[in-house]
Amino acid sequence: MPEATRIVLPEEASVLRTLKAGDEVALFGVLFTARDATHVRLADELERLGELPYGLAGNALLYAGPTPPRPGWPAGAVGPTTARRMDAWTPALLRAGIVATIGKGPRSEEVRLACAETGAVYLAAVGGAAALLGGRVVSATTVAYPELGTEALVRLEVDGLPAFVAIDAEGGDLYAQAAREWRVPSG
Repeated sequence: MPEATRIVLPEEASVLRTLKAGDEVALFGVLFTARDATHVRLADELERLGELPYGLAGNALLYAGPTPPRPGWPAGAVGPTTARRMDAWTPALLRAGIVATIGKGPRSEEVRLACAETGAVYLAAVGGAAALLGGRVVSATTVAYPELGTEALVRLEVDGLPAFVAIDAEGGDLYAQAAREWRVPSG
């Protein structure tokens, strides 16, 4: 099996465009957490301002809500949540400059098309590995919406966060590909 592609975000975000659905990545550097409540607020601010707030353009969003830090750790568990819940807002955020989203599970056709249109990617992280992923966090700083608790917009610095390209910059979809390849013939 090929080695994971090492990507330092946001500096090497352009590398994401070269990857194909199914490729493994190890993420280093900065990304931001954003769940449902944060997406509602980001969409409102994008509409009001005409651009992404908080320097988010050119960055990646991880669909997770870090739990409070454990002793000696910058964050507690950091488990990816179901990405489809963010699909209503994702195309607009990609068009405004988000280069990657990270979550678990398949996405809508609208998100797949928006990835192909903008050159963004969707990365799938392994669900059920929140403690492992939390161990990849070097620092965690709340940037906005602290009243949302674990759903606040948080800037994470990560060291080797593992993920797979689920939708590539050309719209290739790992979930659709797997469904075709693993379909059991009827009869």
